[in-house]
Amino acid sequence: MTAKKAAANVTHSSAWIAQTYVSFIISISATIIGVFYMPGDNWLKGYMGMGVLFSVASTASLSKTIRDIEESKTMMSRIDEAKLERLLAEYDPFKQ
Repeated sequence: MTAKKAAANVTHSSAWIAQTYVSFIISISATIIGVFYMPGDNWLKGYMGMGVLFSVASTASLSKTIRDIEESKTMMSRIDEAKLERLLAEYDPFKQ
């Protein structure tokens, strides 16, 4: 079994998924609360809040893009492997 095949079958445990969600919620909540209680004018708090929202959105977009690129590499290697197997199955060294 190749490393790519082993990596494609990785599943996450429910504890890891829960920890990921909880970590995300806590970090965003703490940042928003920090911005809310930050000393300064409301326009400054709004600016910082928009920065937090854009950071979260761009992080989600980046992680999805990286995942899609890696999945497409895996899919292309599977297609290439299937084509090679078909060619090898059809090849007869004694037929000329």
